Amino acid sequence: MQVIDTKNAPGAIGPYSQGFKVGGFVYTSGQIPVDPATGNAPEGIAAQAEQSCKNVAAILEAAGSSMEKVFKTTCFLADMGDFAAFNEVYAKYFTSKPARSCVAVKTLPKGLLCEIEAIAEA
Repeated sequence: MQVIDTKNAPGAIGPYSQGFKVGGFVYTSGQIPVDPATGNAPEGIAAQAEQSCKNVAAILEAAGSSMEKVFKTTCFLADMGDFAAFNEVYAKYFTSKPARSCVAVKTLPKGLLCEIEAIAEA
């Protein structure tokens, strides 16, 4: 097992890793839309979805993988009313159309609107 740690994605805010490379696969932790350079999150679902996707991409890249190799995602939304706007941004990044679960949750860390985790081929 190899721990994935990159400064190009937000550091873990708890007792977990950004991701792991195990047996030819990369597993990312859920990525909230925090800009690693500033520690801040943008406003609105579209901008937050964009930042979450960028954070997932940074972890995959650090592991020697890419967004094109993602085959499964799990997405969390604070409001299912944001589903269409979230999908519009998500589709730009996950062009391989991986298998996906998308659920609404009561709250997300820091009161944010979305979180994305991914599993990819290494």
